[in-house]
Amino acid sequence: MRTSPRPTGEGLRLDTRKGRWIEHWNPEDTQQWESEGKAIAGRNLRWSIFAEFLGFVVWQLWSIVVVQLPGAGFQLSTSETFWLLSMPSLVGATLRIPYTFMVPKFGGRNWTIVSAMLLLIPSIGLAVCVSNPATPFPVLLAVAALAGFGGGNFASSMANITFFYPAREKGWALGLNAAGGNLGAAVAQLVVPIAVSLTASVVSAGAGLGVAGLLWVPLILVAAVGAYRNMDNLASAKGDLAGSVAALKEPHLWIMAFLYIGTFGSFIGFSGVFPKLIKDFFPAYSSFAVGAAALSLAFLGPLVGSLARPYGGRLADRFGGARMAVAAFAAMAVMTLLVIVTLPLKSFWLFLVLFLALFTASGFGNGATYRMIPVIFSTSSRAARSGAAPAQTAKLAAAALGLISAIGAYGGFFIPQVLGASSSATGSYVPAFFGFVAAYVLMLAVTAFCYLRKGSLVATTKA
Repeated sequence: MRTSPRPTGEGLRLDTRKGRWIEHWNPEDTQQWESEGKAIAGRNLRWSIFAEFLGFVVWQLWSIVVVQLPGAGFQLSTSETFWLLSMPSLVGATLRIPYTFMVPKFGGRNWTIVSAMLLLIPSIGLAVCVSNPATPFPVLLAVAALAGFGGGNFASSMANITFFYPAREKGWALGLNAAGGNLGAAVAQLVVPIAVSLTASVVSAGAGLGVAGLLWVPLILVAAVGAYRNMDNLASAKGDLAGSVAALKEPHLWIMAFLYIGTFGSFIGFSGVFPKLIKDFFPAYSSFAVGAAALSLAFLGPLVGSLARPYGGRLADRFGGARMAVAAFAAMAVMTLLVIVTLPLKSFWLFLVLFLALFTASGFGNGATYRMIPVIFSTSSRAARSGAAPAQTAKLAAAALGLISAIGAYGGFFIPQVLGASSSATGSYVPAFFGFVAAYVLMLAVTAFCYLRKGSLVATTKA
């Protein structure tokens, strides 16, 4: 079914055909945007945020469940525990690469429906496998890997929304989309321990753990149906594989990916292990039911990190992303050092406050580094230096954003693995924390040398 074409003021006609495919979409056409484009984009953004939010929820479920498996009768080694914590991030980061290209291939509405429905697999799978303590570790690991579907959602969601908004509003829209998704980690860590505790008080501990997955099934179905009824596909949303290949050849892509591992990788990595760290360092605070008290407090970390992200971007707009990134890495290094120094005090509340400051700095850094990418690629990429058209450099920057977000997410795998290796080798997490401090100092130096140093190609811009 095709609707009647509607004039938009500059010769374009907004036309909707069967399957909710919109043709002639041009958000830069002011009259089209103000008359109907803005409302359409806003509707798609709202449902995109909701679907991505649930993706982050599912992505982080194992960070909560793993801590409670021993109480349900599971016997896991330290290495196995950290593999269950890190596997969702490994798979999610990897899936972000193909997910980036799904929107141009299948349509934003269509892929949101599919990607939402895929979340049912890890959610139901978790409920089934944790209800039986005899479940083999390889099965647990495979189901944890499937939670990576939720991590992939970020890339397709961001790729979809970027097509809907004009350049002047793209940053704000993408910031809302990212922050809304990131909040899923916080909400999962708040709601799941409470739901598990209440259920376990009525049934067995294993059955109580199963609610961690089943709790989200109705909302996932709402997201899929909502996307089906309210979202749209854009015929103008074209993939740019050539742009991605060109972006991979840019040294700046790899520099920024390294920095994004430090910011977003720290956010998602520490989100995954924060409940485990609280339980291990302060077991007295996890004695309520099956650990609900400690795990519920863990939600504060991803919460403050998510809320800080838009402000990092906003201050980067004003003062420059590189300056804000340097400040973020400095704060992250200092907070991590303070965690190490104050651990002997065995003060839970001091530990919590310092970690919340670390999460805040990582979220702030997320916004700053993400803001740097389009500026850097528009001023210092090979295409920009050769005088390429703005449209070409914009496509290059868009491709770089997708690839950097994928590479950065591998930090969610590295952090649990480093902590696990440190614990296995020395019986302590402290060596791992010293390693993180060294990494943040190195990232600070790389940012300053590449993007603040006099003579840098972007030193005079707000990169």
